[in-house]
Amino acid sequence: MAVMRYLGRRGRIERGTVRFLGEDMAGLPEDALRRLRGNRIAMVYQDPATALNPTKRVGEQLLEVLRHHIDETPAAGMERVRAMLDAVRLSDPGSILRRYPYQLSGGQQQRIVIAMAFLTNPDLLLLDEPTTALDVTVEREIVELLTEMQQAHRTAALFISHNLGLVRHICERVAVMYAGQIVEEGPVESLFASPRHPYTRGLLACLPSLDADKHTRRLYAIRGSVTQLIAAPRSCSFQPRCDDSRRGLCDATNPLLEPAKPNSMHRVRCFRHIEILDAMVDVPVASEQGAFRAAGPMVLSVDGLTKRYDLPGGRYVAANRDVTFELASGETLAVVGESGSGKSTLGRIVIGLDVASEGKVVLRGSDVARTPTRRRERDQVRAVQMIFQNPDSTLNPAWTVGRILTRALARLGGQATRNDRTEALHRLLRQVRLPAAIVDMTPGQLSGGQKQRVAIARAFVGKPAIVVADEPTSALDTSVKTAVLELLLEAQRANGTALLFISHDLGVVRYAADRVIVMHAGEIVEIGSTEAVFAPPYHPYTEVLLSAIPVADATTLQRYMPVHGEPPSVVGELKGCAFASRCPRKLAGDLCSTNSPALRNVAPGHAIRCHIPADDLRQILPVFTRAESARSPKT
Repeated sequence: MAVMRYLGRRGRIERGTVRFLGEDMAGLPEDALRRLRGNRIAMVYQDPATALNPTKRVGEQLLEVLRHHIDETPAAGMERVRAMLDAVRLSDPGSILRRYPYQLSGGQQQRIVIAMAFLTNPDLLLLDEPTTALDVTVEREIVELLTEMQQAHRTAALFISHNLGLVRHICERVAVMYAGQIVEEGPVESLFASPRHPYTRGLLACLPSLDADKHTRRLYAIRGSVTQLIAAPRSCSFQPRCDDSRRGLCDATNPLLEPAKPNSMHRVRCFRHIEILDAMVDVPVASEQGAFRAAGPMVLSVDGLTKRYDLPGGRYVAANRDVTFELASGETLAVVGESGSGKSTLGRIVIGLDVASEGKVVLRGSDVARTPTRRRERDQVRAVQMIFQNPDSTLNPAWTVGRILTRALARLGGQATRNDRTEALHRLLRQVRLPAAIVDMTPGQLSGGQKQRVAIARAFVGKPAIVVADEPTSALDTSVKTAVLELLLEAQRANGTALLFISHDLGVVRYAADRVIVMHAGEIVEIGSTEAVFAPPYHPYTEVLLSAIPVADATTLQRYMPVHGEPPSVVGELKGCAFASRCPRKLAGDLCSTNSPALRNVAPGHAIRCHIPADDLRQILPVFTRAESARSPKT
């Protein structure tokens, strides 16, 4: 926003310069800025749905950019628009141009925003979390597309992100910011292989490792919270949270951003970066926090679950198709797959926000597949709770935290008196590490991490048998995500709760899950222990998902398996394998396209839905290998 000088009425550039093509942006008049914005400087925002006008067709919005910035005839403008839609790999441009944004998928919407940004051939592209809302395969496609477009147009790019894996894969240089200051900056490979600032080291240590899980280590969480930006820091802004700070030095003056070593392009703002370079980040091991309980008796059995939504003309959408699995107490079962694969629908049916068309959902001996929440008995409601992706949509903005949790305690906690509920409320806050003063605050006064902690506290009020967690950490930054994930697992460990963990963050799944379900087009295409699913034999779709994970660890080598195109339509019955049209390992002939494969065991407890022989799948090379010669940024 400062680069574009788009800071609103209260914001201003207090000192310093922002020079673009030799001119200082701070000195340009408003009409000159309007000519630059969207023309020489373009921006791709985090949420394409808010960047596109929902009342205008896509074609009209793209032509509007050209009318405002480039003097072209309507015919020439339309030709340019169609060429740009081809460039961003959108099939059937004529149909796309006639649609409204809500008629497009998230990936298609983001491609439209990218096309809009490149229409004027800008010199600078600002990218603000452009892939946060996308699943891993679409994210990888969008990143590839952005890289190709950037190279083709010779455009400079400023990529703003908290996804360190993406930063490592697509950027040449990286600047790490904390409390409004750059605390470390340098070439990507140098910074990731040898991070100097304690904050950078802490961020990298927060990330789950692909060769460790919750049973062998705990995720590192940076203590405290980000310093408030009320005044310019007089000392190191990270000092209150730093495990390596020294009294009388770090709290005395603010360090300068200086070369990490003479003539180095790697710069760091830290007094002690040389002393701490070889020190280990203190990551707790599992035994320090207590062991997870062994999986207990089955608390949920799903058999043949199918969910159809009727469409006009006798057609239907099958969101879930013949889904079968069991969930034991104390177990974490992850459900992964692209957007539209049926993950959230499955979770909604389990909790009762939707009902099944066919099949059984047996909860503690009772089939609740066709029983919505409002008709379930109180014990059944207490037994299954849900944590949603966005706490803003589930916490009443007009209520205080105390009222939100007290109401949950009254309905589900079993506390009969006000004093009992007050005592239970403060016990809950201590469990989720929130201060007692928060009871008088409304959700609007809380950070994203604090709001999600309140949502976790509410979910565990009645000590549920099952918690359905639908992308509970996807909207959070790296350090907050780690803290919230560890908090969720601690609550599970303390209560013996089964966790149905819906996610597209496969790094988090590798760390937290005991077993994994891989879903595609409403079907289970692979199910097994986490260790089995993350190693050959893979279903080709699982292999594609794993290869798309953006890995930040400099010691991990990754084999990429590209896949292109949109997921198949789930309207009506599927013919053949749903992944056949995009499968990079599709068998010769018509078998994959015409015959639906069965879910068959390739090892005890590990099943794959694929026509490729199991022995051939076992010959697939691992997606991840360890580069032992590289230096880990975590140790």
